[in-house]
Amino acid sequence: MKSEDHSDLPHHRHRIHQKRLVALTFKKYSKPVPYLILLLLAYALGYASHSQPRLSQAARDLLDHNNFLAQCSSPVPPAHVRQTILNRVFNGTSPWENFPPDHVKNLLLPDWKKGWGSHGAVFENLIRRVRPKTIIEVGSFLGASATHMAELTRKLGLETQIICIDDFRGWPGYYDNGKSLKLVNGDSMLLYQFMKNVVNVRASESIMFLPFSAGTALAGLCDWGVYGDLVEVDAAHDFHSAWADINNAYKVLRSGGVLFGHDYFLDVDNYGVRRAVDLFARLNGFRVDIDGEHWVLASLDSFILFYFFYGKLIFTQLSSSSGLFFFN
Repeated sequence: MKSEDHSDLPHHRHRIHQKRLVALTFKKYSKPVPYLILLLLAYALGYASHSQPRLSQAARDLLDHNNFLAQCSSPVPPAHVRQTILNRVFNGTSPWENFPPDHVKNLLLPDWKKGWGSHGAVFENLIRRVRPKTIIEVGSFLGASATHMAELTRKLGLETQIICIDDFRGWPGYYDNGKSLKLVNGDSMLLYQFMKNVVNVRASESIMFLPFSAGTALAGLCDWGVYGDLVEVDAAHDFHSAWADINNAYKVLRSGGVLFGHDYFLDVDNYGVRRAVDLFARLNGFRVDIDGEHWVLASLDSFILFYFFYGKLIFTQLSSSSGLFFFN
């Protein structure tokens, strides 16, 4: 009898077993519901892996745009504010000493204190209400509003230091019907005219100035721990500059103080100041009040404020977990 060759039997059985596994697998996943679920899971995982980085990056970009979270120093006592600035900026010597210097005496105008909305009722309204020990003004130009505030605080018997922030350069092409100061080696002389205007009303003991850009000066105050009970923003008129000024000014606002400013109705840059003010108020839970030409940030009613902050907290948590956009 011829013997049978079974040497390849194990391999044959293995192939049969593989075919059965394939058939069972096909039978299992060819049913509509599991197959549909499998497709949905694959799609969801693929969407999340590809879409999540785009959303996360966009959220990070948005946070960078709205992030002004630098920690300011502990506040110096109001009585030390003036000396702090003298030490930090002027090497401990008052810039009012021996003013005006000989080389500018004959170049300054006897009376040139131009301003816009510098005597608005908002100044007296807020000074009477807050009774500030320190006022910070972002954008002073020739000192019209600063000297007005100095006169108001004096009349009310307040010992108030007013810090004026301005680079005192004006703006390119500025010319005021022939009253502009003559340039001296490219210097517009606006700082000296500002100082003369302050001296004219005997306010040099209550007014100090920082002759720098708004961002640089406010960063300095933040670093030195100098805060204002009233902080006025009246500088650039475009949205992005106003947005930066308002956020940086808010950092040096003392707890319980008031942030306010000018140009809410100015149509420059499609009402850039108004858009910046309104956005800041929405994101930080303030109400915008109007006093003449000025805007004033006021706290929302406690009931509304409760829902604003808790609603924002819940939305932030949901957005963080889902990768959606959110403001901080």
